[in-house]
Amino acid sequence: MFRDRAEAGERLAEAVARAAPRDPVVLALPRGGVPLGRAVAARLGAPLDLVFVRKIGVPGQPEIAAGALVDEIEVFNEDVLRAEGLDRAEFRDQIDRLRAENAARRGRYGCAPLPVAGRTAILVDDGIATGASIRAALRATRAAGARAVWIAVPVGPAETVAELGRMADRVICLEQPLPFRAVGLHYRDFGQVSDAEVIDLLRDRPV
Repeated sequence: MFRDRAEAGERLAEAVARAAPRDPVVLALPRGGVPLGRAVAARLGAPLDLVFVRKIGVPGQPEIAAGALVDEIEVFNEDVLRAEGLDRAEFRDQIDRLRAENAARRGRYGCAPLPVAGRTAILVDDGIATGASIRAALRATRAAGARAVWIAVPVGPAETVAELGRMADRVICLEQPLPFRAVGLHYRDFGQVSDAEVIDLLRDRPV
């Protein structure tokens, strides 16, 4: 159990620092992952950036994820495309809209994307449940040329952590409670992180 994101960030930062990543860049998933990403980046003296993940829904069935748009990179689930008889071209309008929304969010937060090619990219969030968002971010970060991709979170279910461990170069997860409940139930204070807080956390960040 964590007191709040500040405590979780401090503990996560220490764990990541002990692992001594080579040439790291920290990528936080907004908004909840930003306080922790800031703590990790500060501890490592590493650049901090955000990674925006938006679900690409099946037309007419938006609750079914056909893939995700991670900043500018499209990541599709080929099994879903085959099962639904869909072609990537059918998602063009949706992807254009999501891409514009991602760009608007970057503009609101005032952060230009940082290059990750050849570096150790560390994906940070305040916890994982299904792992869908961070899995998409991992695939997109590899596609962007990262030398290695790590995942760092305070809490997550053991089975999801194990699955991600087969995909990432390293997974640091401080707690894997049994039974696992919703991420927020493993914090005493899990209030929403506002846009204003994100902007403040990004101010004077390492780049």
